[in-house]
Amino acid sequence: MNAPWNSARGGTRDPFVAFVCDDSSADTMRQIAAEQGWAIEKVYKGGLRNAVQTLSVSASPIILFVDLSESGDPLNDINGLAEVCEPGTIVIACGQVNDVRLYRDLIASGIHDYLLKPLNPDALRETFAQAHTMLNAPKSTDQATDRPHCGVAVIGARGGVGASTIATSIAWLLSDAGGRTTALLDLDVHFGTGALALDLEPGRGLTDAIENPSRIDGLFIERAMVRASERLAVLSAEAPINAPVVTDGAAFYQLQEEIRAAFECTVVDMPRSMLIQFPHLVAELQTAVLVTEFTLAAARDAIRILSWLKTNAPQLQVIVVANRAPATSMQEISRKDFETSIEHKVDHIVPYDQKLCTQAAKLGKTMAEAGKGSKTVGALTDLSGQLLAQFDDDKADRARGAAGGSLLATLGAKLSNLKKK
Repeated sequence: MNAPWNSARGGTRDPFVAFVCDDSSADTMRQIAAEQGWAIEKVYKGGLRNAVQTLSVSASPIILFVDLSESGDPLNDINGLAEVCEPGTIVIACGQVNDVRLYRDLIASGIHDYLLKPLNPDALRETFAQAHTMLNAPKSTDQATDRPHCGVAVIGARGGVGASTIATSIAWLLSDAGGRTTALLDLDVHFGTGALALDLEPGRGLTDAIENPSRIDGLFIERAMVRASERLAVLSAEAPINAPVVTDGAAFYQLQEEIRAAFECTVVDMPRSMLIQFPHLVAELQTAVLVTEFTLAAARDAIRILSWLKTNAPQLQVIVVANRAPATSMQEISRKDFETSIEHKVDHIVPYDQKLCTQAAKLGKTMAEAGKGSKTVGALTDLSGQLLAQFDDDKADRARGAAGGSLLATLGAKLSNLKKK
């Protein structure tokens, strides 16, 4: 199909146009459009198909709102919309399908935001405010979102193996010794210790993100994350234990997207329950650090998690770390038998140092900071060095990559190719 690139599409671009499928959505949209100073006549009845037909013979607006409710294949239809949209158009969509995978795919295709119906006036105001921020942002911001990034998930084979301790130490080492701007994202919403280990108050950033995913943007990240140092920031929570987490995972995905744009490294302290419930959280990461111990129960669960990662996240490089390792004579299972059982080598062994653990807790510091020069920290330093080496390799491999992630780049590439045909 030839794209209608001709003089008929010329003309002044409207600041805003909306295509919605029902009267209730149209009334809400007209109310918000009037508040924004836009012409309410630019709110049309009809969904995505009407938008494609109209934009094929007229100039695209700066902000385009489309209703996907009548679309049988929203993702494919959105890609069709890209063929008639001009570069620079910010597209916001709405629909009735509450599916985090659809949300993720739509965002990846270049959509700015996806809202659920019935439309909420506050959510509309928020997403339009974000769109204005994007329009006013420096062009270099688009390029920053696709820079090489070191994304690490730290997963405990069992509770109590010290995965959170490893995660905080890795984050501290990447930021301090490695000199990389690093974010520690603690996804244990009720009992996370990421902030506690650094002697910080967690704040409400993570719980606010879960309750209001549409608020998540670069400014939100800047305000919500708690600074541990110039290069290390933490996003954690201590949600009330009588308040269960009700989310489809969209907030966590959005957080990772914004953190990736703002930091060079992300360390995600990921409880096993989160990993299984929201598998998409590891889709954009490069490495999984599986923290275990030399016990029969840990071997059993390590086998299960390694199998899950192989099936659901084959892109991850898995590093197995045996933490709190006792003397060989005190091990429940020998290293050799453990490696044979899980069919994976143990890449790093972190010796157990009770004195160091106690000292770090009293000082409100990570073990890596409190125990410089110890054998325990030496093992952690080796682990962080491996992660940094992977980051540097990835940086070199992607040096020639084009900037992406923004709607401008996504649609611009599509339209450029169409022009050549």
